[in-house]
Amino acid sequence: MTFDRRRLLAAGLLLALGGCAGRGGVTLVARPGQEAGELEALRGAQAGPSGLVLKVVSHGCTTKADFAFYAGQDGRDRTIAFARKRLDVCKAAPSLAELSFSYQELGLDGAGTVRLLNPLSRD
Repeated sequence: MTFDRRRLLAAGLLLALGGCAGRGGVTLVARPGQEAGELEALRGAQAGPSGLVLKVVSHGCTTKADFAFYAGQDGRDRTIAFARKRLDVCKAAPSLAELSFSYQELGLDGAGTVRLLNPLSRD
């Protein structure tokens, strides 16, 4: 894979803003933006020693069961994507919900680098 200027700048920005976090032998690589269509825009993602923790917007009813994930492979890189199965229709003020997924349930045991396909949003 060759790096053009835009990819190199984006990679540097991700590292500078903490978008790339590594713990427990897994390095999570995420990207800013909102151009992923049906994938949930995440407010944060962190790779911990035992799994991934996602931060998503909730109106009071969001649970882990409301999300589906797809783990795949793109060349040498492992990939993971999350999509909402059910909308949060509660009326509470928007807040952030943290959802934890173990590497085992995601099928990412032993993965070195995992590319998160969801966009990261600060809005």
